[in-house]
Amino acid sequence: MDTKKSYKIQASGSKLKNKKILITAGPTWIPIDSVRVISNIATGETGVLLAKGAAKKGAKVTLVLGPIPNAVSLRRPIKVIRFKFFDELKKIIISELKSHRYDAVIHSAAVSDFKPEKITSGKIISGKIYNLKLLPLPKIIDDVRKLAPRAKLVMFKLEPKVSESILIKRARSTLAKVGADFAVANRINPYRAHIIDRRGKILTTIKDKKLLAKNLLTFLTYNL
Repeated sequence: MDTKKSYKIQASGSKLKNKKILITAGPTWIPIDSVRVISNIATGETGVLLAKGAAKKGAKVTLVLGPIPNAVSLRRPIKVIRFKFFDELKKIIISELKSHRYDAVIHSAAVSDFKPEKITSGKIISGKIYNLKLLPLPKIIDDVRKLAPRAKLVMFKLEPKVSESILIKRARSTLAKVGADFAVANRINPYRAHIIDRRGKILTTIKDKKLLAKNLLTFLTYNL
């Protein structure tokens, strides 16, 4: 049987209709002082595309969206919850998963991995050398799996400067550790993404974010 064809046939129905899907998207901020932050270059584009695509298929979508630089036009029925900082994102996700039963969680936000050992009160004086010691942050996706053990979970793994083989190996390893159902192993400049299932099989490789969103929703639909 042609696996891709099978997925396409199954996804042609309305299995996403009325399914509750939680999607995270965009960058996170970590404060250094009262006015400066550590962030990343995430745009939230993939998460927004996924939210729009899922809503179009009849899903009940909650999009937890970070501080993206450009305004995004999102209409009902998508519920949008905005955040800026890591702690806000973590609190929102825990609250949503404790108070609602989601059928699927797509964790595409670019979550910060580190925080300063000490946050300066006020503003760091400019023009001087300042040493910043970073400490690792907990993985929010571990909270997701713990609080929503039955939800289909999609994780993202970005590794921009490694070989394809290392990217896929690391994505498979993290997928197994987290207990996710799908991993999107992606890189930028040029964009390239592999969708990997829980067995470690590469389902498809894509070079466009719109196609990634479309294909990922197809595979997710098949598994709900």
